[in-house]
Amino acid sequence: MHRAVQILRELASGGPRLGVTELADRLGVAKPTVHALLRTLEIEGLVAQDRESLKYQLGPNLVQLGNAYLDTHELRTRSLTWADGLAGRTKEAVWVGVLIGDHVLIVHHAFRPEGAVQILEVGASIPWNTCALGKAIAASSPAAVRERLLAGELAVLTGASMTDRKELGDHLREVLKAGYAIEDQESAIGDAGIASPVFDRSGEVAGAIGIVGPVERMLGESTRQEIAVAVRETARNLSRDLGAPRRAAYTPGA
Repeated sequence: MHRAVQILRELASGGPRLGVTELADRLGVAKPTVHALLRTLEIEGLVAQDRESLKYQLGPNLVQLGNAYLDTHELRTRSLTWADGLAGRTKEAVWVGVLIGDHVLIVHHAFRPEGAVQILEVGASIPWNTCALGKAIAASSPAAVRERLLAGELAVLTGASMTDRKELGDHLREVLKAGYAIEDQESAIGDAGIASPVFDRSGEVAGAIGIVGPVERMLGESTRQEIAVAVRETARNLSRDLGAPRRAAYTPGA
């Protein structure tokens, strides 16, 4: 089972297609073993073999599994109305994310209301240190989780990505005080984000909700604080909807 999962991860990160020999080399196991695992995964629709190259890629049934995960994820289902309301209030796109390992998985995306062509980002995975969602989650997580994230690999997506561990640790303490995090072109040049943590009924951080958009609209002096207030209020309301204790729903600094 562990090796089958490794195959799926290699195909997800090293694709779009990999052959038996490539996978065997990456996993450090014999080719017959990899071939047998691939055949099983192919029968289940989790991988598919390209007829021309004979290499393997991720299969269609993974989409069903992913959709099932999203459909049953409580934060996502509870966030739908709140995210739409925040998008309408700020006229910007809204993302809801959860921490998976050292990346933030986008579980819901409310388009900005203006109706321009937009790409659905549900399912996107972003290094935690490069986005406001990730920093909001990390700042509000237990110390052990925060320390693990800070000690791990810190991704560099742009020249503005924060990679100094002490600086990032200090930044997270400021995020905790403010109740919201800001990303300034750390994932993509020209884009910014403002996000606040969301808590569940146990009082633990469940994820984060935030606004993403062009840096000039997000971080301008006349709009930055207004957006931050809207994001923080929405995060509180969503936390209450998830059954969070009153103390947890009101983030520090509020």
